[in-house]
Amino acid sequence: MPNIAQSIANHGGESPHPLAENLTDRASRAAAVAAEHAGAVDSQARFPQEALDALKRERLLGIMVPATMGGEEASTGDVVDICYALGRACSSTGMIFAMHQVKAACIVHHGMESAWHRDFMRRMVEQQLLLASSTTEGKGGGNVRASEAPVQAADERILLVRDASVISYGEQADAVVTTARRNAEADASDQVLVVFEKKNYVLEKTGGWDTLGMRGTCSAGFSLKAVGSPAQIMPVPYAVIHSQSMVPSAHLMWSGVWAGIAAGAVDRARKFMRKAQRGGSLPPGVPHFVEAQANLRSLRALVGAMLARHEACVHDAQALAAIDFQTAINLLKVDASELAVKTVMNAMRATGLSGYRNDGDVSIGRSLRDVLSSPIMINNDRILSSLTTATILSDVPAAIRD
Repeated sequence: MPNIAQSIANHGGESPHPLAENLTDRASRAAAVAAEHAGAVDSQARFPQEALDALKRERLLGIMVPATMGGEEASTGDVVDICYALGRACSSTGMIFAMHQVKAACIVHHGMESAWHRDFMRRMVEQQLLLASSTTEGKGGGNVRASEAPVQAADERILLVRDASVISYGEQADAVVTTARRNAEADASDQVLVVFEKKNYVLEKTGGWDTLGMRGTCSAGFSLKAVGSPAQIMPVPYAVIHSQSMVPSAHLMWSGVWAGIAAGAVDRARKFMRKAQRGGSLPPGVPHFVEAQANLRSLRALVGAMLARHEACVHDAQALAAIDFQTAINLLKVDASELAVKTVMNAMRATGLSGYRNDGDVSIGRSLRDVLSSPIMINNDRILSSLTTATILSDVPAAIRD
């Protein structure tokens, strides 16, 4: 499982980093477990508990935490590679892992100045805690930069009551990382990010999760009632966390999962083509298979290029906040999701009825249903609309190379 960015850069005979080798083996074992149970997870719309247990056994949930706190200081690229491997095996497992690591990245990058969050990171590694995200709320839906519910202070404690329209795997998580208005007088966009452990909150289900795909993420709606300490509020405003960590991590890690789903579909289409070739004649869907392969290469190159760009400026707050970077990282989500759908659809058309069936070894149906979630997970139309001003002001490049 080579680093995508390194693959694209074609670094020749360089030896992989020892950490990458270690992560590769562990991720492969977890992915094998996820693949074994993926069908049941989908058909029963159940949480992939076996895969989560494997991720915990391999100690992959706390890999981004600094070594001083027991972690492995894994990079975003390391995580994206694991997302790719898991997405190829089980879409729901891959997305759960990605969503968990997005929140882990926010805490790791912005919680180091807080004693409470440093202690939480240690426990996240020791106990392999699974983090859920609560950023969508009430009528605001996918507008994660506006919160209705405020943090309320009382007797040196904080209280949050939130109508969370979606909390993926909320019932299975060990902690919820949630946005909220700073206080009752704050504007909707004046937000904080708060970490609540399971002992701090109560969830009451308000909606189910009967969907076309990604059924194992169990992304039901909940009423969230939480009590905690003011120390659990992240020390950095959410606006900063959002632009520097939340969006880059989410769009890269999600794209890794979608690329993995696409790779799994292309692999099954390849199996179909090889079987047909041994029979003496190639099926009429060959052009679609060629296009699927080309689209997968383009998708990996797209993710790899943006990953390399992110890792080059990950410690430069000014570069991360630049309009050009923010536009590019948002467009990654749009482009990667659309290309992943196209790739899986190509694989389906390449395999014809064999891929359309649900009962064969080259079935593409689950992959297609799962990947169709990608353009509507933070709707692409919402992202494109939000980028109108930035794209109008941006210059059209005068040359191929900057």
